[in-house]
Amino acid sequence: DGTADRDVSGRPLHAPVPDLDRFFRPESVAVIGASDTEGRPNTGITRQLIAWAERVGARLHPVNPGRAHVFGRPCHATVSDLPEPVDLAVLLVGDPLPVIEQLAAAKVKFAVAFASGFAETGAAGAAAQDRLAEAVQRSGLRLLGPNTNLNAFERFREDLTGPAIALITQSGHQGRPVFTLQELGIRLSHWAPTGNEADLETADFISYFASRPEVGAIAAYVEGLKDGRSFLLAADRAARNKVPVVAVKVGRTETGARTAASHTGKLTGADGVVDAAMRQFGVIRVDGLDELQDTAALLARARKPVAEGVAVYSISGGTGAHFADLATAAGLRLPALTDVKQRELHQWIPDYLSVANPIDNGGHPVGDWRGRKIIDAILADPAIGVLICPITGPFPPMSDKLAQDLVDAAEQTDKLVCVVWGSPVGTEDAYRGTLLGSSRVATFRTFANCITAVRAYFDHHRFTAGYRSPFDEAPRLPSPSARKAQALLRPGQQLSEHAAKQLLRAYGIRVPREQLVTSAAAAVRAASQVGYPVVMKASGPQLAHKTELGLVKVGLTSASQVRDAYRELTDIARYEDLPLDGVLVCQMIERGVEMVVGVTHDSLFGPTVTVGLGGVLVEVLRDVAVGVPPFGEEQARAMLGELRGHALLTGVRGAPPADLDALVEVVLRVQRMSLELDADLAELDINPLVVLGRGQGAVALDALAVCH
Repeated sequence: DGTADRDVSGRPLHAPVPDLDRFFRPESVAVIGASDTEGRPNTGITRQLIAWAERVGARLHPVNPGRAHVFGRPCHATVSDLPEPVDLAVLLVGDPLPVIEQLAAAKVKFAVAFASGFAETGAAGAAAQDRLAEAVQRSGLRLLGPNTNLNAFERFREDLTGPAIALITQSGHQGRPVFTLQELGIRLSHWAPTGNEADLETADFISYFASRPEVGAIAAYVEGLKDGRSFLLAADRAARNKVPVVAVKVGRTETGARTAASHTGKLTGADGVVDAAMRQFGVIRVDGLDELQDTAALLARARKPVAEGVAVYSISGGTGAHFADLATAAGLRLPALTDVKQRELHQWIPDYLSVANPIDNGGHPVGDWRGRKIIDAILADPAIGVLICPITGPFPPMSDKLAQDLVDAAEQTDKLVCVVWGSPVGTEDAYRGTLLGSSRVATFRTFANCITAVRAYFDHHRFTAGYRSPFDEAPRLPSPSARKAQALLRPGQQLSEHAAKQLLRAYGIRVPREQLVTSAAAAVRAASQVGYPVVMKASGPQLAHKTELGLVKVGLTSASQVRDAYRELTDIARYEDLPLDGVLVCQMIERGVEMVVGVTHDSLFGPTVTVGLGGVLVEVLRDVAVGVPPFGEEQARAMLGELRGHALLTGVRGAPPADLDALVEVVLRVQRMSLELDADLAELDINPLVVLGRGQGAVALDALAVCH
């Protein structure tokens, strides 16, 4: 019945890896619209494709009804005239739609459409792209583009060895810095310029590259995701295979989001949700193209860390202290070297210099035999997994010998050696020849990029070492709670607080003792049964902010107060013309940490779960973390750890620790609700959820639910 491949909301749990071998290495290629007339754009593209086909060993067939030959090759009038089945068709035509059916009839496997004027131009272009996508889906072929370019057919250096970077970009020019890493000796294996992604998308290429043995890291420039679930499944596959994915994702700001949409015509998504999704599945998000190239290069080539300690070693004490400050602030661990190790280093470094970590050699020892001794001694420390040496400026008597010693030591160790070459010139022999000539030393030009890459290096290996796919544990079938909840939902309506709390009860989420009453006398009886003191609240489907309207009364301790409160609440509701289903008489919960837990729907990822500091200041504090289902207990706890106010849960200023286990359980139950009721529940807001002391649970004092 297919339930094993879909979660309880009907979304896929697995994605097939597209077989793109024949795209990147076709045996036969057709160029539709080929030309050899000088001065025409198609001519330059045709010439480049001919050269590329020769490099990859593919037979190329020009197609153009107006020509008998193109660059000396026989030219065919239509696709149906091709002399053999074709793996890849490159469409040099303004409107690719009419050609798709011809390609399908000829059993072409892949096509590339360069044409622009689609979703990136607005509503009319988006409609044209939808028609193209529908035609491609019917045809059975796979399409790259439209609005793509020639980057997939670049000349890749074949003399470079070692794990490679595979590159994915929606804007071709943004991939140039990564592509030129080849000039620094770093291998690239593929470049996928995805363009508007009418069919093949970023997720397809992540899945494919993560399954390729030569790929050591995937670098991506993403303007907008086509489908959130596809992206998560692709990132999950990369995490399972321990292949790092490093991404620049634009759209952090409103301006960036608008610009990206105009370029590729896709939703950029709420950035906080995108950030959370990437973090959950181990995608390393960086901000700049320089960070993208440096981080991807390090992750592609570096071996697994043997220890998490970082040693900072420099010629200058000032340089070491500066770098150590930045590294520590970024979360890198710089352990103090043992007294034994420091005494060993002081054999070669003057006693008045600090070698605790950072390690200052004073300069002169690097110019003779002592330099290599120092490096080897640091690398021999079992607490050190990474040695970073910032060389802020070239001074050949010292810097050249230091660079060579670092390269030689890196060849003899299983630990990572990083160098920051700070010279803005970049033409020095020590940099161009010695450092860049080494496949074992990771060389950077800035402190910031080095720290970003090393932090990503530790994060990636820590993440993948303990990775368990949340898709393996996602619910396949609805629970009994879902069946109870379905009866409470009202399509297109907002539920009253009373009804929303019944929804929570169905999922085992604790709410206060309470009764819904419709008279003052009933309110007094309810208060006696609930137990004083009580809280009284108006309950109705249109009441979202009861406190601001004066519709909440707290700390009532007598029957007379309850009667007066009932009359006042109902009078306010009549005056404000707010329909009520009654008044809630609730148990009063006085102490605890006020949190908010909620469900919203993201345009890309579907239901998302939010947890954060709650109460009346939730909109002011905005201290929340987001989880994208499916996720497990470990991720729920990680979400709590992201909160700035996390210390409130662990106990501050004499307050006892809160019941974190109960809070995590509520988050997981809300996640289950979001999945099982995905088609019916548009929004859920539990605020406040009061988390009591350790072992005492958590109580939802108020709730709002909106149905689709």
